[in-house]
Amino acid sequence: MLNYCGTVLVWKYYLRDMRSAGRTILLLLALQFAGGCDKGHSTVKPQTPGDFVSATPTASYSFQELRTYASILGLTDLTDLLTHDVQAFKITYRTTYKAGTITASGLVFVPQSLASGAPIVSLHHGTTFVKDDVPSVSGEFSGVEFFASSGYIAIMPDYIGYGESAAIFHPYYDEEYTASAVTDMIQATTEFLTGEGVPFNSHLFLAGYSEGGYVTMATARAIHLGALPGFTVDAIAAGAGGYDLTHMLTAIIEGKEYNYPAYVGFLIMAYNTTYEWNRPLTYFFRDEYANVFETYMTGEYDDGVMNSKLPTGMEQLLQPAFFQGLQDPEGEAEFKQALEMNTIDGWNSSVPIRLYHGTSDEVIPYSNSEVTLENMINAGSGQVSLTPIPGGSHGNSLIPMMLLLIPWFEELK
Repeated sequence: MLNYCGTVLVWKYYLRDMRSAGRTILLLLALQFAGGCDKGHSTVKPQTPGDFVSATPTASYSFQELRTYASILGLTDLTDLLTHDVQAFKITYRTTYKAGTITASGLVFVPQSLASGAPIVSLHHGTTFVKDDVPSVSGEFSGVEFFASSGYIAIMPDYIGYGESAAIFHPYYDEEYTASAVTDMIQATTEFLTGEGVPFNSHLFLAGYSEGGYVTMATARAIHLGALPGFTVDAIAAGAGGYDLTHMLTAIIEGKEYNYPAYVGFLIMAYNTTYEWNRPLTYFFRDEYANVFETYMTGEYDDGVMNSKLPTGMEQLLQPAFFQGLQDPEGEAEFKQALEMNTIDGWNSSVPIRLYHGTSDEVIPYSNSEVTLENMINAGSGQVSLTPIPGGSHGNSLIPMMLLLIPWFEELK
């Protein structure tokens, strides 16, 4: 369920399994450019979803610096594409949550000295347990800067439950709130760009990996249904997302072991909170493991801490009655309905969609992308494909995906 723009999309936010290595690279490169500025841009706080609230400059990069970073990281094919200096901004905006609107946040990377309108690319990070690890808070170099230097307005939403909305429990794998957090940020970004006199056009690209893959597909479907009138989606790239939630949970439960039980806990706790079931955690988990989640699912600890304290068997993790209810066709109807409601249904898309997935993914089964591909084709989509990454795990399939994705986006730009 679950996890992190390749060497280019997001070293820090997407690739959970390479987090420590990414930080070492950042230290070696001394990429500590996220400094506060005394200049900000803001408007009177509005209440309409998609309204821009404020923007604060965070970091800036010359294209020469970015070419150096790309070369050091082994991305020599990128260097000729990097032609713009980049200014990053933290922006805040209004979005929908439950019965009202809230302020959410994310980062916008703006290429400088644009001669004509730039397309927008929205990039979506993977599962984040530590709230300070999201784009607008961490402030670390992410690789998204490369997209901006090559001529895209690049945005990266924090999602609800992080950044400015950190007091909310992240509505993990909720299709409605997932999509609206992205589409509202895109709308707010255009308001900000217009105010700053930055030229942009109506062309939009979407990409993400793991939870970000799910976010990408949820956003694409929402736009298909009319969420962002006036925009043309040119391409959609989604990697290793848990698109069909019923299929995914069934595969996890039927498997002998699952080494990432913290993700199962995250999903259950998110639904329990988002849909206001408000059941005690002991309804779902055996007592000792309910205590683990209560203690560590606070936004301060990563999944590794929790996984080390949890069993790998779902029968051992979950309360017997809840586990049996999941297996009973008539049992736990409310939870199963939530999974069904948030599964990304196939739709008749005229936009080219490429799914990517490692064939040995141990977090989200490869078969989940196969099912999603079939659902899209059955719904009439004629430009959808699945690119298998042979032998790829969840952690090491992102970079191959991005090396395939970047030239494809450039062809369509």
